[in-house]
Amino acid sequence: MSQNIWINLPVKDVVRSSTFFNEIGFPAENVGSVRAKLTIDQTTILLFPDATFEQFTGAKITDTSHSAEVILSIGTESREDVDTFIQKVELAGGSIFGKPSETDGWMYGAGFADLDGHRWNLLYMDESQMPKA
Repeated sequence: MSQNIWINLPVKDVVRSSTFFNEIGFPAENVGSVRAKLTIDQTTILLFPDATFEQFTGAKITDTSHSAEVILSIGTESREDVDTFIQKVELAGGSIFGKPSETDGWMYGAGFADLDGHRWNLLYMDESQMPKA
């Protein structure tokens, strides 16, 4: 069985969303006329127009202005990576719902929403400072 992860996200405008993800450093390529593909390490994210996503899933999409369906978390190499990434998100038009901050003395992260309101979390973990069990 394959161990790859494929995530499908509904978006209002595939081209606009692809541009956003390219600007923040996630290479996005159009695949056909109705979707785009992002690849982050071993994870593939497909962007589908809302109507196509609803047809595919047989369910209405979540209104991300009032609720969250999932948070996608991405590990980073350093605190500086978190800060730099969040600056790119702001410049590209995303919104920050969790400013960069430290938690428990060993985690540093931030949260943002993309153009369609999908929530993402950036996290750097300094494992040398992680409490021992």
